[in-house]
Amino acid sequence: MKARAFAYARPSSLAEAHAAFAGADGDASYISGGQSLVPALAMRLQAPQVLIDLCAIPEMRGVRLDGETLRIGALTRHAETLTEPLIRTHAPLLTAAAPFVAHPAIRNRGTVGGSVALADPASEFPAMMLAMGAEMDISGVDGMRRVAADDFFQDLYQTAIEPGEILVALHVPAAGPRHVCAFDEMARRRGDYAMVGGGILAERDGAIIDNPRIALFSVGPTAVRARNAEAEIAGKALDADTIAAAQRALDTDIDPLDDVEIPAAMRRHLARVLLGRLLRKLETCS
Repeated sequence: MKARAFAYARPSSLAEAHAAFAGADGDASYISGGQSLVPALAMRLQAPQVLIDLCAIPEMRGVRLDGETLRIGALTRHAETLTEPLIRTHAPLLTAAAPFVAHPAIRNRGTVGGSVALADPASEFPAMMLAMGAEMDISGVDGMRRVAADDFFQDLYQTAIEPGEILVALHVPAAGPRHVCAFDEMARRRGDYAMVGGGILAERDGAIIDNPRIALFSVGPTAVRARNAEAEIAGKALDADTIAAAQRALDTDIDPLDDVEIPAAMRRHLARVLLGRLLRKLETCS
């Protein structure tokens, strides 16, 4: 199939983008990398009257360190999370996850903001925003507001972004010398959507793990913080008993549904196995 005919706008500011959306009476879609939207247009799952290209808006670009916070523009490409020194240093969990995102052709075009705004429950970057404790800058006609990742992901493909609003930037607490992280996922083939995946960011003092944040994806309608599993490892060394306790606690953190590909019981089992792998990685990483 081919996309329905649409008008095209390329604003150079957030104000112009909001005006274009209002001028279409809301029958418009924003596009940045287009790796999810373009196939949806081609299959006519979406058929807006106007396509608003955000790629010329300077406020949405760039990566910079603001004190103890790393600001990542929403138009940052997936591939840049592998090569940008500030991301590699201050958001290493994002760099660890990036090689698992689809394939190079998609990583070269897809944007971090687009992935987070779409909030696919099987995507890596939304979950990593949870694990890193990120905050999102969202622009609307009434100005900018900031939403924590814990409040951002609401339901299947639903976020705190209201119609017409734009995700402008992501603010990540900069990792310091005490921080350690681990990422892994299980997929049938590299580049496929994961059957289950997750990441951990924590601080380590000797053998003791402090302030852990565990986020999983492909285990429900949204990315999930494993808060009960976090509580089992906080303030402890990652010995076999602690890891086993965290794996048991994980059952109360996730509620996967049965689907045509993987039964819920299998996904729970895979999540427990994955958590064990992540914690053992965390134990040995420097």
